[in-house]
Amino acid sequence: MSEPDLPNRRRPVNLTISEGVVALARAYTDNLSATTERLLWEFVQQEQRASLEHRRSANACAEGWNTVDTVLGSLFDEHSSL
Repeated sequence: MSEPDLPNRRRPVNLTISEGVVALARAYTDNLSATTERLLWEFVQQEQRASLEHRRSANACAEGWNTVDTVLGSLFDEHSSL
């Protein structure tokens, strides 16, 4: 996925990050804000994909059970309390 189609307005936010992690990260980037934003965006994409896959899996399961119900009927049809 590409960058989000969101407003590019930047604003300061408060994050609490370990000083040690920040010190180590500075060895690899001179722009912690951009790096953090990119990593957060990658995280959001990963979670969106996982959520979509979960919904697809749940829908496939429901379709499967609907097929079983159509072919065999409900397991409780013969045991109605009415």
